[in-house]
Amino acid sequence: MCGGRPTRRDRPRPPRSPESRRRARRRPRRRARAWRRPPGLPAPRRRDPLLASVVSLGISLLLIVLVPFFQGGIVGMADEALEGKTSLGSFVREGRSNYVSFLVVYLVILALNFAVGIFGFFVLVFGGLALFAGGAGGTGGGPGIAVLAVVGLVVGLFVLAYLVFALFVQFYGQAIVVDDLGAVEGIKRSVSVVRTHFVSTLGYSVLVGVISLLAGGVFALATALVSTQSATSPAHVPIPHLSPAAAVGVGLAVLALGTLFGGFFGVYSVAFYREIAPPVDGSA
Repeated sequence: MCGGRPTRRDRPRPPRSPESRRRARRRPRRRARAWRRPPGLPAPRRRDPLLASVVSLGISLLLIVLVPFFQGGIVGMADEALEGKTSLGSFVREGRSNYVSFLVVYLVILALNFAVGIFGFFVLVFGGLALFAGGAGGTGGGPGIAVLAVVGLVVGLFVLAYLVFALFVQFYGQAIVVDDLGAVEGIKRSVSVVRTHFVSTLGYSVLVGVISLLAGGVFALATALVSTQSATSPAHVPIPHLSPAAAVGVGLAVLALGTLFGGFFGVYSVAFYREIAPPVDGSA
């Protein structure tokens, strides 16, 4: 009370009756009873993080084992299809005979991608810390902008170097299968061919990249149509709801188009490599 009229808080409260005290003691019990699980409702299962990690690791190892086989088989089938016709037997034969070479290159590229990810993570972390320290120092934002520019320049140069590397080694699979080379010789062959036909290879890579982005956008839209998440999509995203039959039809169409696109890209990449690559005995 501040020298005036007594407030509601300062007024004495009337004593509570024994009945009101009993009701107050019962309230927590009633609230606890209301949240008890019904007898017929099973308890939700808790996911074991260790089991989830083991499953994820197993899937990753399975992909590492299977991807080189599929790469060799697809390139072998594409090379044979350019001569006339091909079969699944060619897929199995080429995937098995070139498995070790594809596995070695795949592991090298996988390790390189991992190193690129680690490097990018540390660059972003140290750049963010330096930017935060510069902004917290109260120096007017100049050092923060400079740090951000340096981080952007380093990341840009690193991404450019990675893209150049990917551009030069992209035909290692074609070199291994078409020219019957090993892992190291396939990489050297790809670098030599791209260096000799750099402009045409750059145009080919840009064309394939644009087509892949467009196809990826179409596949993402079709996947959103058949996904159950479309029912909970935001209101500003006009995704129509499909019937189960229409969803199955869209899913089959996506699968068919994806298979056709993968086959076309495989044949086109082998045909382009055979067009620009001289015979192995000649000078690239």
